[in-house]
This record gives sequence, structure tokens and C-alpha cells, in this order.
Amino acid sequence: MAGAVRALCLASLLGALGAGGTELTLELPDSDRRCFHQELESGIKFTLDYQVISGGHYDVDCYVEDPNGKTIYQETKKQYDSFPHRTEVKGVYTFCFSNEFSTFSHKIVYFDFQVGDEPPILPDMNNRVTALTQMESACVTIHEMLNSVIDSQTHYRLREAQDRSRAEELNGRVSYWSVGETLILFVVSIGQVMMLKSFFTEKRPSSGGTST
Repeated sequence: MAGAVRALCLASLLGALGAGGTELTLELPDSDRRCFHQELESGIKFTLDYQVISGGHYDVDCYVEDPNGKTIYQETKKQYDSFPHRTEVKGVYTFCFSNEFSTFSHKIVYFDFQVGDEPPILPDMNNRVTALTQMESACVTIHEMLNSVIDSQTHYRLREAQDRSRAEELNGRVSYWSVGETLILFVVSIGQVMMLKSFFTEKRPSSGGTST
């Protein structure tokens, strides 16, 4: 019996972890905008999480519109944010990321679009009148811990990508600065050598007449 419950618990955990959603990392050029569309039923919960990984000041404009064209979420120059919402009307919902305020910096934007409520871990869990068994309680605890681990891994993966982008940008600036300093030192050294050489160059007088 314990083996069957353990197998059911594992299958339920794997099913819950594979719930519907979309994760995407996109490049957003300067003065550009990217939009995505999703058809949803009425009364469905969705959550939009996004974060700018690299580019400029790590900020982006974001807005969400319902099927009637009403703006239900709008933020400007945000580095990251999370927007949960439950739909009121059926239709196509649109969410856009805009970099139109920037004229020279490209952005890399990550977003996670989750649709629907998380299914119950165990069958008839929401309709039960009796307390959970020790095995079932352990399944719920493990599921919550796994969700926390997934969220932490995503967070640290994005932080690592953002820090790597900053480190590469800083390394490029240091490299250019080093090359510039090398060229300046080379020009100054040549100039000093030429100047010192001119000090010690003997100037011979020109012979203008003839001797008798």
C-alpha cells in the first residue's frame, strides 16, 4: 500500500511540475516592440513574470491588454516585475515588451507566462473531509519544496546571466581602455625620442663662399 501511494505521489508531483506555461528569452532591438497573443477563457488565472537580462540600464516597458483593447497592466522602464490576473472576458489577450524609448541599446528579456491554476497534487484533495495521512502530507511538503527550488533556480540562473553580461561589458570597456592607453604611450614615447634626438643633432653651417 505504501508503495502504491509513493508511486501516486511521485506521478502527481511530476504532473504538477509539468503544468502549462511558456518561458522565453527574446532579443529586443532598440526602438522596437515585441507582442505576444494568447487566447484565454473567462475566469482563467494567468501570471506574467519578466526580467531584463542585459542591455542599457536593464529596463523595458511592458503592458497587457484584454480582448476589448483595455490596458489591464502597464509599467515603464522596469527591470523586472510579476503580474497575476484572472480573466473577466473570453478572447485574445496581448502582452507587449517595448524598447522604443531607447535609440541605441539592445535588450535581452526573459519572461514566464503561466496559465491556469495549479492542479491538486492528490486526487480529490480539494473535496476531502478527512485529514491527510502522513504520506500525503509528506507529498505536499515535497511538492512545495520542489516549487521553491524551481523558483530559486530560475532566479539564480537569471542573476547569473545578468552578472555575466555586466562582467563581459566591463571587460570590453577595460580592454578598449587598455588599447587606448597603449596607443597613447606609444605615440608619447616616439614623440619624446624624436624631441631628444633633435636636441643632440649637430647643425652644420652652410658654406656660402669660396676660400682663397
